[in-house]
Amino acid sequence: MVELIESFFRTLYNVPELIRIGGIVGLVIIVFAETGLLVGFFLPGDSLLVTAGLFAAKGDLDIVWLNVFLILAAIVGDAVGYYIGFRAGKALYNRPNSFFFRRSHLIKTHEFYEKHGGKTIIIARFMPIVRTFAPTVAGAAQMTYKKFATYNVVGAVLWVLSMTLTGYFLGQMFGEALERNIHVLVAVVIFLSLLPAVIAYLREKAKGAAPAQAPPA
Repeated sequence: MVELIESFFRTLYNVPELIRIGGIVGLVIIVFAETGLLVGFFLPGDSLLVTAGLFAAKGDLDIVWLNVFLILAAIVGDAVGYYIGFRAGKALYNRPNSFFFRRSHLIKTHEFYEKHGGKTIIIARFMPIVRTFAPTVAGAAQMTYKKFATYNVVGAVLWVLSMTLTGYFLGQMFGEALERNIHVLVAVVIFLSLLPAVIAYLREKAKGAAPAQAPPA
């Protein structure tokens, strides 16, 4: 069982091979699952989109249709996540942890939503894990769908285009040299996408470790 799980994640994070196997259909399914289903928080969204742009630069994918389908998948995914939160509401916060669900992710995203409000739907697009739970939190918080839909569409367009066009223009500029080092590009994208979460975690840890000040005499 452990070997099967390890094999699954090795294949999942071999992003170039994943795109070769799944094509645009596979990309659409992954983007939808990451943004719309709570179990999709571990999927490689950012690196997948940048690498897809690189494939488009080589001519393996059509950049226009790629963006059209991925933007639609991101919009529909967030709408489904919103509906789950709107219908399930507070019950989600009492759901037990499982292999594909961590209540702590939901709680952290709720704290982020409390701080940033509706803009969370846009900001979260660029933050792994948070982008999976943000629409669900917005639904549970009873944000009006009209307001949510505006943030949803803007966030989806900005996220997909910024990622795919980054890969596309890098592919246009560096061509085969970048293709030979595509795994380095994927690793850099994953690192940069996780960096904000790592910094936030280290800040929280530093606050918790800070010695309490003695009360004034």
